[in-house]
Amino acid sequence: MNARIFLIDMQSFYASVEKSLHRELQHQPVVISGDPKRRNGIILAACPIAKSYGIQNAIPLWEAQKRCPQLIVLKPRMQLYLDVSLRLTQILERFSDRVEPYSIDEQFIDIQGSESLFGSPYQIARKIQTTINKELHLYARIGMGPNKVLAKMACDHFAKKSPNGIFYLGPENIHTHLWPLPIQKCFGVGQRMSKHLQRIGIHTIGELAHSPLPLLKKYWGVNGHVLWMTANGFDLSPVTNQSFSTHQGIGHQMTLPYDYRTPEEIEVALLELCEEVCQRSRRYHLAGKTITVHCRNSLKQATGGFLRQMSLDSFSNQTSKIFTYAKKCFFRFWNGEPVRSIGIRLSNLKPDHHIQLNLFEDVEKKRKLGYAMDQIKQRFGFTSILWASSLLPAGQAKIRAQKIGGHFK
Repeated sequence: MNARIFLIDMQSFYASVEKSLHRELQHQPVVISGDPKRRNGIILAACPIAKSYGIQNAIPLWEAQKRCPQLIVLKPRMQLYLDVSLRLTQILERFSDRVEPYSIDEQFIDIQGSESLFGSPYQIARKIQTTINKELHLYARIGMGPNKVLAKMACDHFAKKSPNGIFYLGPENIHTHLWPLPIQKCFGVGQRMSKHLQRIGIHTIGELAHSPLPLLKKYWGVNGHVLWMTANGFDLSPVTNQSFSTHQGIGHQMTLPYDYRTPEEIEVALLELCEEVCQRSRRYHLAGKTITVHCRNSLKQATGGFLRQMSLDSFSNQTSKIFTYAKKCFFRFWNGEPVRSIGIRLSNLKPDHHIQLNLFEDVEKKRKLGYAMDQIKQRFGFTSILWASSLLPAGQAKIRAQKIGGHFK
């Protein structure tokens, strides 16, 4: 058994953290939900007791309360959950120096070389579980495998159902456990891709694993090759703590509190997103030349929206310039339908000390102005300097300053 890589997943993370701090809630059905007054009242996390009533993540809060009238609803505290996630990383680093956060409640760890200190892979997994439970009062499920993709699928499909919360998936049992699963259970296969695969007769992960590679590459190129490798349990990516040390792009997305219908409202949201993107770009001393605009229409519509990109005339991280291009791109493709969410992404990045000189504007002066504004915000708060449009009813800057990941700190 070559179980050198683990995926550590925290059960019902947000709800479990709250229960660990409120012992009186241990035997109560608890969910974490967004603020229903701002139309984002959906379930973010449900404890196992709440799940026994059929409550799942992402369902509306009103539906969850209908299924369980005695449901206890708590608002999210994102800063608390981030702090606990960092403590989890510190615990894992006692067992190995190769720990890679995958999400706020999932982390990879490579235990190769740690066996002489802590025992067999299974013994290490049990020690990790025990340590997390003792120090954080949380329950961890652990998927084990020879690589990251098998450890991930071991955790998602088997460890969560295992009595001890630990499961190994590798070449020895991939054909008996993984391959019979429906194709939508394969890591990297979403709802749309599963329909495409089923359309050509691929209904299980095993059928994908045995499909001719040239056929998959013909239909989906590199992605088809990656899916074939995943189905066969191949993954060459290492566990590293440098995953976020480089940036392919910097972006932000905003779900609006209500449907924005006028160009004036949409421009306010675009400007605020551009400000956030440019501020992050300057934090890493990066400038970009490609702007991508994402839009999703009203929730009342089943489909709608677009994702388009445009090239700038030069590399930049200036809010006003990025906003000019973002606005131009958005209104070129917007069909006039109500807008529910907007996203901005800056890519094709390089260090911002490389400046394209311009005879008609002082580029260096504007660059320094952006950094000066960032320093003021860092010292006195994000809302110490705002664009005037953010004070309009459509502005969300003050609310977003109180949030992490779209939820209140």
